[in-house]
Amino acid sequence: MAKKRTLFTCEQCGHQEPKWLGRCPSCGGWNTFREESSSVSSGGSKAHEKTRKLPASEIALDQVAATEGFRFSSGIAELDRVLGGGVMRGSAVLIGGEPGIGKSTLMMQLVASALPGTRALYISGEESAAQIKMRSDRLGLDASAVDLLCESDLDRIMSVLRKTRPQLVVMDSIQTLISQEAGQVPGTVNQLKYGCHELIDWAREEDSAFFLVAHVTKEGSIAGPKVIEHMVDTVLYFDLADGGLRIVRSTKNRFGSVDELGLFSMEADGLHQVVDPGEIFLVRRGGEIPPGIAAAPVYEGSRVLMVELQALTVPAKGGYSRVYSDRIDPGRVSRIAAVLERHLSLRFSDQDIYVNVAGGMKISEVGIELPLAMALYSARTGIAIPKGLTVAGEVSLAGEIRPTGHMDRRRKSAAELGFQRFVGPESTGKGKSRSDGGEVRVATIGEAVKAIFKAGAAKP
Repeated sequence: MAKKRTLFTCEQCGHQEPKWLGRCPSCGGWNTFREESSSVSSGGSKAHEKTRKLPASEIALDQVAATEGFRFSSGIAELDRVLGGGVMRGSAVLIGGEPGIGKSTLMMQLVASALPGTRALYISGEESAAQIKMRSDRLGLDASAVDLLCESDLDRIMSVLRKTRPQLVVMDSIQTLISQEAGQVPGTVNQLKYGCHELIDWAREEDSAFFLVAHVTKEGSIAGPKVIEHMVDTVLYFDLADGGLRIVRSTKNRFGSVDELGLFSMEADGLHQVVDPGEIFLVRRGGEIPPGIAAAPVYEGSRVLMVELQALTVPAKGGYSRVYSDRIDPGRVSRIAAVLERHLSLRFSDQDIYVNVAGGMKISEVGIELPLAMALYSARTGIAIPKGLTVAGEVSLAGEIRPTGHMDRRRKSAAELGFQRFVGPESTGKGKSRSDGGEVRVATIGEAVKAIFKAGAAKP
């Protein structure tokens, strides 16, 4: 016999307490507990009863059939790249982004471009059928193989899934899911956990690919308990860069790399893939390059992107220097500035440092350190980096230039975009500076400055 009991659940992390607390002991959030009622049965919940009826499944690993057809193309090359080469059957993908960035547009293009013979189901809990049809017509999509379900009730959704058994499903969005088993209010932690668990279990049993669309909070993280990100196989973030460029990146992927980027541009007829991203982040100038600008080949996933680093130094106000950088980790900027100050006697302790990446791209790889150092040196001394020159390498605290991965590919990609000179590290990280055609190899930060600026360390 079931009986009711009251629990208080944290809206941020899902932690539960038998009584209300002002501060969550798990995540530290204030005033995040909300009252919820749950049914407890002496015989267990319906979910547990359903699980006990299922027979145990045990099989030798070498007998599992994993064919090539287990992964299929989404029809969108940039999305396939981020997913690790295509969509895995039986997988669950969580995609989050800010309102209006194009999540629903991307998902509509996904279900409309599925492989022939693949039945797709688009579930919408936020829009009506007429609104979705209008978007489909505006995008010029062939939605003849797409089924549409405008529903937020989990029981009805599961009934349709078991009846139609589609191979590709989109749920837009998970915040609208509601089930009587998890309470009366949609969007709560219990609703999200229970609803996503049921949908993901169905997808794995039927070998169907399931895409879950989620909102993000004002801090930029996916709304809902963190446990949802642990339940799915892949977590994607849809970000907006400068110039209207849309970037899809992965923070978790059980079937591929998390270093790949998917690049899109939003047009009147939907999202368009960026075919040649090599120079999309570069600023083409007709005249001379101003001081503080450095071009760098950045290795992202399986391709090289040329980006422009911009640095600016101004006298600190109030005698306390600060670093302003939201595209590159401020700690890395401070470390590179300290290396320049120690080994080149270039003073940064009385300067405010501003660092930006043209195009709004966030960079975390170590190959950006030498270009960052040269941009800071150029900004501090007022000497511009010569046009047609690019730099790549890692900088150690001892002032040494260390090699990074795929240096040959970085150099070739830069040459294809018109950069005749390349300054990079020695393959062993030792030895004196030497030149090989348009490539200059250096071992220390001082050698890099001499090779680029044709001068020694300055002392402004």
